[in-house]
Parts: sequence; C-alpha cells; structure tokens
Amino acid sequence: MEPAIIQILDLAGTFIFAVTGAVKGVRKRLDIFGVTVLACCVGVGGGIIRDLTIGIRPVSALRNEYYLLLCIASGIITFATAKYWMKIRNIIQIGDAFGLGVFTFLGAQKAYEAGLGCTGIILSGVVTAIGGGIIRDVLSGTVPVVLKSDFYATASMLGGALFCIMVKNDFPPAGLFPTVAGVVIALRLLALHYKIQLPAAGYLRHERAKFRKNTKKR
Repeated sequence: MEPAIIQILDLAGTFIFAVTGAVKGVRKRLDIFGVTVLACCVGVGGGIIRDLTIGIRPVSALRNEYYLLLCIASGIITFATAKYWMKIRNIIQIGDAFGLGVFTFLGAQKAYEAGLGCTGIILSGVVTAIGGGIIRDVLSGTVPVVLKSDFYATASMLGGALFCIMVKNDFPPAGLFPTVAGVVIALRLLALHYKIQLPAAGYLRHERAKFRKNTKKR
C-alpha cells in the first residue's frame, strides 16, 4: 500500500480515537486541559508504545507534528461541542470500531516491516489498537475496558492473526488493509450488536449477583 494512503488512514484513525478519548474526558467532567490530554493519549498513545517496543525512534507521533496537533484540535472541538457528542453514542462506537480496525492493521504492518515474527506482529497490532484506551481508562480512574468486558482486544488479536496468515500465503498487498481492517471492524460491530463478551470469572459473577440480591433486600 502506498505510504501516502497509509498516512491518511493513520491520521483518520488518530482523529477518531482522539475524539473517543475526549468524549470520555467530557463524561468525567474534566476541564479543557484534561479532555485534551485524554484525546492525545488515545490518539497517539498506542502508536508511541508500539514504536518504543519495536525500536522505532523517534516515535512517529513526534516525527510528524500533525498527529499531536490533530489530537489537540479534536480535544478542543469535542470540549466545545460536548452537548452534541453526548447524544451520538452509537456513532462514537462505530467510529471506535473503525479506528480499532485501522490501528490493528497499521500496527501489524509496522511490525512486519520491522522483521518481527507472527507473535510480534499480533502484539504490535493489539498494542497500537488498545494501548491508548488503556492509558485513557487508567488516567480517568476506571479499570481498562479491555480487561473486564467487551469483545475488543480479542477482535484486534484475530485481525493480527489474519494478517500473519495472509502475509505467509503471499496475499496481494493491496488487499491486506481492506481485509484485515474489515474483519476487525465487523467483529467489533457484531459484538456490540449481539452483546458478545468473553466469559467473566464465575466466582465474580456469583458475588455480584449475591451483592445485588442483598442490596435489593435492604
């Protein structure tokens, strides 16, 4: 795929993820600085972790100023138009699914270009896709969503595995992005629609049910 197209996709994914981070900040009632920080964390956090992990220095987000500027602009715009963003939750989730697919592919692609094996490719795709979200959740005082619910990181892992299979079988380069990103996006949207989640620990489910039951009695 042409470098210019990859950069456009990267910027599009960065913008979408930055908006989701900013929306989280708004819901947590942070000030404009806090909202912008979360926008930057989600927009470029995963890419920074990926680049540092596979040895790309300086990291892409610092070599190209457009990434951080785009995140800052996303945070400020989202803060200024917060009352509208709060009403379009479904669009945010769809956009987030798109970002997940794009970043999974880009992370896997960078790892492949760096000469990593399948394990490294898959992990690079996952880190790129979910790393910023984990930073966002930690900073906002919540347990990262990927650790407790949602078919999110799993969709990214499957996308990374698919990338490896396609590369090993000499799949045409032009078809890699639409196939890998499309599968990840589809898996995420299906999980949202049908409320698919990985099984939680049985003990925890039992304790939660017990707690709810006791609370109702009171």
